[in-house]
Parts: sequence; structure tokens; C-alpha cells
Amino acid sequence: MTVDKNAAYPPALDEIKKDKSLPKATGTQQVKDLNNIAEQDHRFIKQRTKAGLGFASFNTARRTLKGYEAVNMICKGQINGAEKGDVMGQISFINEIFGVAV
Repeated sequence: MTVDKNAAYPPALDEIKKDKSLPKATGTQQVKDLNNIAEQDHRFIKQRTKAGLGFASFNTARRTLKGYEAVNMICKGQINGAEKGDVMGQISFINEIFGVAV
């Protein structure tokens, strides 16, 4: 099992092994920069939220961030029928989902 260098992981994994939820033979590898991969994917959200100067409520933040994530997934080509770089396919996908006329 590969985890980042968070100090909480080894004791937590030992406890899970004692509960027999995880086999005792399971090895653990700690990698310093493992979390950076996930953080890089969310870098674009940080840029947009700073420009917006925050949110008025939690629900507004939740809805807005879900929208940012959805559009980013479409642009990265993670949706069937809307490949990366296929702008017309992405537009037709959004039109199909939301019923927006272009």
C-alpha cells in the first residue's frame, strides 16, 4: 500500500491490521510527494476561487465548485463522447445535458 508521508498513516494501518480488516502481510510504502499529484489537479480551482474573493455560504461554494469540477472534467476529455480538444463535441455534450441552445 502506498501512502504519503503523513505521520498518522502507520499507526492507523497497524490498527487496521489488528482488526483483521487488512491482511498482516500487507506492506506499506511512504512516498513524500504522493499528494502533489492530487493537488496539481485542483490548482485551477484555487485560481478561480481567489478571483471570486470567497463564497457567501457553504451551499454556494459547494455548487460552484461542483460546476468548476464538471467543466474541468469535460475539458480534460474524461467524458465519453467529448474527447479532449474536441470543442464541438464538448459543446454538444453540454447542450445535451443542460438543454442549452448554442
